[in-house]
Amino acid sequence: MEELESKKSTTRFFVELLEIVLIAFALSWVLRTYVVEARKIPTGSMLPTIQLQDRVIVDKFFFKEIGHLTRGDIVVFKPPASAHATEDFIKRIIGLPGDKIEIRNHTTYVNDKPLYEPYILEKSKNDYGPIVVPQDSVFVMGDNRNNSDDSRVWGTLPIKNITGRTLFRYWPLDHFGALAR
Repeated sequence: MEELESKKSTTRFFVELLEIVLIAFALSWVLRTYVVEARKIPTGSMLPTIQLQDRVIVDKFFFKEIGHLTRGDIVVFKPPASAHATEDFIKRIIGLPGDKIEIRNHTTYVNDKPLYEPYILEKSKNDYGPIVVPQDSVFVMGDNRNNSDDSRVWGTLPIKNITGRTLFRYWPLDHFGALAR
């Protein structure tokens, strides 16, 4: 009788353990797919704000629910087909729908006003535009302006391509915190 109870107890333990593992896996999949995701930065296009191999947390839910993107947000997105890329990109929003964007004499202008950009590595070497950002799109650029494949190369980014907005850097620990805006 004790042996039968012991087998039942062992079986119950493994069934409960399997349930816990499956629930944990399902929750982590849902969270990562729809709510928040950790990302490792593979390129230097966002230097000096984000370093190579830094890790950031990306909000994939609340920015969609609030529907509020602002100039200066750093977003993760699926690049448009004209970018000829398969991996997600991370860039800073410079222009919102309806904005006029122009780069001249090494300065970025939004609606004919110079954009204050303390976060860039160096000013753009080349002139660009002017263009007006379509209503369903944004204009994005990397902070490393002269080493970034961005809207200046492949055009404006459809808002529907944005998968998330960065919340903060969590690695390396000595750089933990919000990213420069």
